[in-house]
Amino acid sequence: MSEYLSRSEGETEELGARLAKNLPGGTVVAMYGDLGAGKTAFVRGMARGMGLSCRVSSPTFTIVNEYLGERELIHFDMYRLSGADELFDIGWEDYLNRGAVCAVEWSEKVEDAFFGDEVRVTIEKLSDSGRKITIEGAELC
Repeated sequence: MSEYLSRSEGETEELGARLAKNLPGGTVVAMYGDLGAGKTAFVRGMARGMGLSCRVSSPTFTIVNEYLGERELIHFDMYRLSGADELFDIGWEDYLNRGAVCAVEWSEKVEDAFFGDEVRVTIEKLSDSGRKITIEGAELC
């Protein structure tokens, strides 16, 4: 487990980029943090670290956004789901089988869908722009 302090949204994105740069396909990144903590900013950085130049936005209403390029990032927002059964209903296993990196916001709602080998990212708000980011299961580049 490693802890990092971020003083800005840009620093949060940079930590995401460093994490995702060498993540193997098929990795699940389970994200935890309150509303406005910076989970989507972290995923924006992940996309950049994976060499993707797409616009990254929170999939709160669509549940899933797919970012495609040389590598594939699938961005889930579980805020509106009531549990893991709904995640399986939208094809969770199919997404996993594609070999993409899967970033899952609001992971606490669907923990039953994980297999115990996910990377866990917890973002804690310290101030308006300060964050403590804890990463378990992977190292930054």
